[in-house]
Amino acid sequence: MSEHDTATHVHPICPVWLAGMLESPLRKALHKPEKLLAGLVEPSMKTLDIGCGLGYFSLGMARLVGPQGRVIAADVQEDMLARVRAHAEKEGLLERINLHHCSPTRIGLVETVDFALAFWMVHEVPDRQVFLGEVYHLLKPDGRLLVVEPKMHVNKINFEETLKVAAAAGFTTLGERKVAISRAMLLGRK
Repeated sequence: MSEHDTATHVHPICPVWLAGMLESPLRKALHKPEKLLAGLVEPSMKTLDIGCGLGYFSLGMARLVGPQGRVIAADVQEDMLARVRAHAEKEGLLERINLHHCSPTRIGLVETVDFALAFWMVHEVPDRQVFLGEVYHLLKPDGRLLVVEPKMHVNKINFEETLKVAAAAGFTTLGERKVAISRAMLLGRK
């Protein structure tokens, strides 16, 4: 953890056995991927779901990008990626999804994307400065990043600090997004 992140409350990474709670009926009612990402993810885009977990948003993005688009589902836990693969196969979306195993400190991609989603995961990264800098360089010049953090883990001050770190990495704020029980901001490259 960097000195910069010592003031934040970095939570451990959500384990696979607990991740099933993120696909509960309540979550499906509150965070419908197609509704939440409408206007952000479009057909033929290349997108990145960072910390994809079980693939809840990866599958939604795969439906939105259509057969010509691609979704990179990235996670540090191989068991999560195995679950994404199983869900994608079941829904007939695996051809649109590339699975990527990250290291604990780096996403480790070289290709650029049109849109990236960091949903309820930035508070889990060990160094936000390194993370947001890497995401910045993964976005195409007009690319956007949607950062969504859970209110139960990330207070307003910590979220504002994340936005300051994002600005230092080169991001500009494009507008707050309404996401149930969350703090959310759409960011773009300067």
